[in-house]
Amino acid sequence: MDAVHPEKKSPPSLGHWRARGLYLVPVSLGLAILGWHLLVLWNDMPAYMLPSPGAVWERFWQTLLNGSLLRHMAITLQEILAGLALGVGAATVLGYLLAKSPAFEKLLSPYIVASQSVPLVAIAPLLIIWFGPGLLSKVLICALIVFFPVLINTVVGLRSVPEELQDLMRSLQASRWQTIRLLEVPAAMPVFLGGLRIGATLAVIGAVVGEFVGADRGLGFLINVGRGQYDTTLVFVAVFTLIAMAVSLYGLVVLLEFRLLSWRQRPDQPTITS
Repeated sequence: MDAVHPEKKSPPSLGHWRARGLYLVPVSLGLAILGWHLLVLWNDMPAYMLPSPGAVWERFWQTLLNGSLLRHMAITLQEILAGLALGVGAATVLGYLLAKSPAFEKLLSPYIVASQSVPLVAIAPLLIIWFGPGLLSKVLICALIVFFPVLINTVVGLRSVPEELQDLMRSLQASRWQTIRLLEVPAAMPVFLGGLRIGATLAVIGAVVGEFVGADRGLGFLINVGRGQYDTTLVFVAVFTLIAMAVSLYGLVVLLEFRLLSWRQRPDQPTITS
C-alpha cells in the first residue's frame, strides 16, 4: 500500500541553504571595501580619481543629513515606480493580446522588434523635446526600457500553458475570465515574474538615462553635478544609492515571487513511495 512519508535522508531545505547564503553577502561586501581601500592606499590615488571608502561614507552622511540625497532620491524613485507600473501594465495587456492572436502578433512584431534596435540614449532626447524635462518624459523612458522584457516573458508564459489544460477548462465550460484567473495567470506567473525581475532593474537605468539627458533634479542630475565639479565622492554616493534602489526593487520582486508561487512543490516536501 502506498504511503506518504518523508525520505529518511532528506537534503537540506531550500530555506536552509538560502539562510546560509546570506552570510556570504556581508563577507563579499567587506572584502570588496577592503580591496578598494587597499587600492587607494597603495597607489596613493588622488580623491578626484578614486576616493577612499571613508571619504565616500563621510560624503554620504553629509548629503543625507542636509536632505539633498533624500530629495533627489525621492524624485528618481518616483520616476522608477511610475515608469515600472506603466511599462509592466502596457506589456502585460499587449502580451496577452499577442499570445492569443497570431495575426495580431504578425502585424505588430516588426515594429516592436524594430523599436528595440534603437538605443535608448537616442530616443531619450526626443522624449525630452516632445514632453519636456519634467516627470512625464522620465516615466516614459523608464516604461520603454521595461516594456520589452516583460512583454516577451508574458507571451512566452502564456504560450507555455499546456493545451490539455485549456481543453479541460473548455470541457468544464469555464468562462473566459475563469480560464484566465484559474489557469493562465498561475501557469504564466513564473515566467512573467522572471521578466519583472529584469524590468525592475532596467527601470533604474531608464530613470538615470532620462536625467542625464535633461533634468534639474534626481540622482542622475546629482551624478552630472559631481562629474562637472570633479566631485567624485558625490558621484560614488549617487551611484551606490542607485545600486541600493535596484537591489531593493529586485528583492521585492523575489519576495513577491516567493509569496505568489508558494503553491509549487518544494524539494523538501514529503514524497510518495510504495
